[in-house]
Amino acid sequence: MDAFPRRAEISRETSETRIHLKLDLDGTGRADIATGIGFLDHMLTALARHSMLDLTVRAEGDLHIDFHHTTEDVGIVLGQAIRKALADKRGIRRYGQALVPMDEALAECAIDISGRPFLVWSASFPRDKVGEMDTELFEEFFRALAMNSAMTVHLTQRAGTNAHHIAEGLFKAFARALRMAVEADPRAEGTIPSTKGMLEA
Repeated sequence: MDAFPRRAEISRETSETRIHLKLDLDGTGRADIATGIGFLDHMLTALARHSMLDLTVRAEGDLHIDFHHTTEDVGIVLGQAIRKALADKRGIRRYGQALVPMDEALAECAIDISGRPFLVWSASFPRDKVGEMDTELFEEFFRALAMNSAMTVHLTQRAGTNAHHIAEGLFKAFARALRMAVEADPRAEGTIPSTKGMLEA
């Protein structure tokens, strides 16, 4: 699986946002993030660090309206980059799971790099915002990411009363599950982890 670099670079421009993203799945957790949304930058930095991928994001969006378009579009581009970097998914573990405590919060994520995009979201927040970011946008981010990476993602809040801790736990749980799922499986080198011989819908 090391025969080619698992990297991707994608630019996306609409009337609402301009995004440029670089990704290396076999990185060291380095992040260089600037979306104009402070808390989203914080979460993407944590995602990179705990998944051990290198991530650069530059996003400009219509933040004078709200943070929705920028958050969703960053999720779209990140999902596209993950899918591109994985290519035919040969030799990966495919499945990943993580249970992450964040003080009183407990977050769980399970991932299947299946080629079948789906998000199951089970989380609630005690307030509407963390910093200036609407907490409802976390689900929008992960839905966009799941749909565009063609992964099945289950994210579950097991406990928590602090909105910051809940959000950070969910991002870190996703990161840890992703790290596991994209890892090389030493017993399956060169093979696609599916009886169908492909990982697409």
